[in-house]
Amino acid sequence: MSLKQPDTSPRCWVAVASADHVMVGRAGGFMQVCHGKGGPLRRIKPGDRVVYYSPSQQFKGKDKLQAFTAIGIVEERDPYQFDMGGGFIPFRRDVSWFDARPVPIRLLLEQLDFTSGNKHWGYQLRYGLFEISTHDMELIMRVMTEV
Repeated sequence: MSLKQPDTSPRCWVAVASADHVMVGRAGGFMQVCHGKGGPLRRIKPGDRVVYYSPSQQFKGKDKLQAFTAIGIVEERDPYQFDMGGGFIPFRRDVSWFDARPVPIRLLLEQLDFTSGNKHWGYQLRYGLFEISTHDMELIMRVMTEV
C-alpha cells in the first residue's frame, strides 16, 4: 500500500485589481486582493505564481484596459496587515515581481484554458482571485516577459 504524497507543486493564480492599484503593489513588493481580505491570500502559498488582470486603469474607472498588468512569485512571508491610513488596514502578501509589460487579454482569449470557447470568461473575474492552469500561467508569462 502506498500513501499518496500531497501535491506541493506551485499553484497559479489570477488576481484582479485596477492597474493603478497593481502598480502601487509592484512598487512596494506586495499584493492585495478582494478589498484587503485575508482569507483569499491564505489560499496562496510561497512559491505560487500570480498574475494581475486589470479591467480598468483606475479604481472604479470606466475605461476598459482589460490587460494582464503584473506577474510574479509569492514570497515566504505569511499574509500580514498594513495600515494604509483612514482606518483601512488590508491584508497583504509579499511578491517578487518580474520585469513585464502589460498584455491585453484579447490577444490570448483563444489560447487560454480559462477563456477559450467561453463567451462568459469574464464572470470568474468577479471573484477577485481564482486559480488557473500551469499552461495558462506559462503562456501569460511568456507573452508578458518577451522582449
